[in-house]
Amino acid sequence: MPEEEPPAPGQAGDGQGPGGAIELIELQEEMERSFLEYSMSVIVSRALPDVRDGLKPVHRRILYSMYEQNLRPDRPHAKCAKAVGEVMGNYHPHGDAAIYDALARMAQDFSLRHPLIDGHGNFGGRGPEEGPAAMRYTECRLAPIAMEMLAGIDEETIDFVPNYDATTVEPTVLPARFPNLLVNGSQGIAVGMATNIPPHNLGEVIDAVVYVLEHPDATPDDLLRFVQGPDFPTGALILGRQGILDAARTGRGSIKLRAVAEIEERRGTSRIVVTDIPFQTSVEVIEQKIGELVEAGTLEGIADTQNDSHGGQPRLVIQLKRDANPNVVLNNLFKHTPLQTNFPVNMVALVDGVPRTLNLAQLVSHYVDHQIEVVTRRSRFRLDKAERRAHIVEGLLRAIDMLDAVIAAIRAAEDRPAARTALCSEPFSFSEEQAEHILDMTLARLTRLGRSNLEEELTELRATIAELQAILADDARLRGVIGEELRAIRDRYADPRRTRIVHDPGDLGVEDLVADDPLVITMTRAGYVKAVPASSFRTQARGGRGVQGAKLKDEDLVTQVVHTSALSHLLLFSNRGRVYRLRGHEVPVKDRSARGTPVVNLLPLEPGERIQAVISTRELDPERYLLFCTKDGQVKKTALAEYDKSRREGFIAIALRDGDELVRVVPTSGEDDLLLVSRSGMAIRFNEAEVRPMGRDAAGVRGMRLKPGDDVVSCDVVRPEADLLVVTDAGYGKRTKVEHFPRQGRGGQGVRAIRLTARRGEVVGALMAALDQEVLVVSSAGVVIRTAVRQVAAQGRDATGVRLMSLDDDQRVAAVALVVQEDED
Repeated sequence: MPEEEPPAPGQAGDGQGPGGAIELIELQEEMERSFLEYSMSVIVSRALPDVRDGLKPVHRRILYSMYEQNLRPDRPHAKCAKAVGEVMGNYHPHGDAAIYDALARMAQDFSLRHPLIDGHGNFGGRGPEEGPAAMRYTECRLAPIAMEMLAGIDEETIDFVPNYDATTVEPTVLPARFPNLLVNGSQGIAVGMATNIPPHNLGEVIDAVVYVLEHPDATPDDLLRFVQGPDFPTGALILGRQGILDAARTGRGSIKLRAVAEIEERRGTSRIVVTDIPFQTSVEVIEQKIGELVEAGTLEGIADTQNDSHGGQPRLVIQLKRDANPNVVLNNLFKHTPLQTNFPVNMVALVDGVPRTLNLAQLVSHYVDHQIEVVTRRSRFRLDKAERRAHIVEGLLRAIDMLDAVIAAIRAAEDRPAARTALCSEPFSFSEEQAEHILDMTLARLTRLGRSNLEEELTELRATIAELQAILADDARLRGVIGEELRAIRDRYADPRRTRIVHDPGDLGVEDLVADDPLVITMTRAGYVKAVPASSFRTQARGGRGVQGAKLKDEDLVTQVVHTSALSHLLLFSNRGRVYRLRGHEVPVKDRSARGTPVVNLLPLEPGERIQAVISTRELDPERYLLFCTKDGQVKKTALAEYDKSRREGFIAIALRDGDELVRVVPTSGEDDLLLVSRSGMAIRFNEAEVRPMGRDAAGVRGMRLKPGDDVVSCDVVRPEADLLVVTDAGYGKRTKVEHFPRQGRGGQGVRAIRLTARRGEVVGALMAALDQEVLVVSSAGVVIRTAVRQVAAQGRDATGVRLMSLDDDQRVAAVALVVQEDED
């Protein structure tokens, strides 16, 4: 085949178009390069402030453009639309909305600690829906303090560069005669980085700058002697100093802000009045969040909210219900609403066009370096100007001294250039600048008064020149000038702190969020638990019948009642020897007549596991003990403090042998007598001192020796005012004085507590009962009888008891328990 001729230059296939304008490149390389250029443009030209003046390009262009338009504090306001148009047309070729948003923010006294724009009209509020009015309605001019940002800009203190279309020039940075970056703060999101610098107090920051002027090696801790911390325009409270220290030392930190709120009592009800709110939130947002949480049930005790804000001063009134605890409600508001927020400090700024994270000392040092350059360049400008003027004045004075000769030379000249040449020649030898000014002299300057004025001006000029030369020659004197000028600005504009720094109470715990109300916790034999406010039960005299309790199924009954409070600890012991821990407030509060919540919904119980005992304690006192008794007759005494663990999944309370179960857990004082009763009717009484304290996972020691087939059904602490009530499964029972049970050593078989026969059955329950109490007996068929303890016959240990409940042949007594007295005696 004939070889193909290569395409001619400029034709398709050579990688170039006409004239070689097309270049083939890798797509990946182009994407990387383009994204890098884009990200750097966002970082440098849009999102991050310069460390020297604390401004982003749009803010700098707005201030400079308004300065150029003479929109100064002593001039009338002008339409914001005019200011925005000039900025957009000359310096910032982007959308007018972005420019106006930046301008409006610089006029908001709740966004900047010292606003740079003096606005006239509606520039927006703190709420998300309160944006500024359209720019055609609002007016603006520079605020007085903004003139300090631009002071000396006409004295060659900073560099200028061509604007975007090279029709004019714009400043690369403003002179910034006060440390604007720290005073007003800055926020911005760039590509891959962000900045969030909080505002500070002008007086404090200037004091820190003056200190760095005198001590260039100052550390952040040195400056914290002057700068207490951020000073937000909206006031509020800063909790603790740790976030301030982190931010000052590293440039990063989290500052906890909290609203100023007071609890007021009015007409028998309480209300919370919120005044200062955290930075960058609003009363409307807080009120909306409260409404959502109240509707969801997260916040309780709030009846109504009312926004009483006016004149730019926030005020939110939160009306509470009559039974609400104001402190608990307030703590919940702090936890769940923007009444308490965190301000994440991330002090990133551009240093020589490069983004850097800076600590407090570095921020101040870079600003000081900028001021040294500004004042140095200003001094050189003023020195050059003074020297040039002194040179002119010297020439004018010399001209007056030889006035006749000067006039003759001028009159002899044909025109102005000839006259200037004559003055620059012998015998005058004036410079061209001097000659021009001589030619411009008026007749009034030729008088004696004119000479004296020139001599005074020359004296002042020489003094100025000497001072400027001294400043430029002495770094300490230069720094002193900067310090004096900063102090003057401080005296003119500084005001007291608005944000107070208070002690940080720490993270809000359950103690802060829950009212410690008294509760009655009840547990039923079927495993239902509930909490009822103690106020639900009326006070009755001793011996009263109480009030209606839970409506239970026929075969169920309340086995345990614990008077406790919402913040107390509940230790729940299961038949498997495990203990679970809850706080009182974690048990669902139910109506007095409600059945309750299955305990398996609150605790991770295993199949067949049931709660045998509930112990309430406010503090896990190491001087108190718990005594455990198992079905096989084992007993163990352990200090209450051993169970100071918060593992919700439970942990071992007593080590059980195979087939053994926990029967009872009773709190003891360390000196009590214990009474164990077995199913066969035997009982043993011994002092707990015979059981030494053991650890949680110990199995205990023998408390009662049992015959084969027998097991322990009850264990109780002996009380002098109570009798031992024994009930059998055949429906018989009796009560016996505790004096009939002699104290023995532990580990024996005990003595007879009731004589059992085939007709009497086996012991199903035994408990200590006072005469003024009542007992419930439940049959296997669900029949329940209620009997006063004093109506049960008192008999000796060897007696067989009397009938308490009539049963059919196929029925037995299933359980026995004291009537729950849920009233407060």
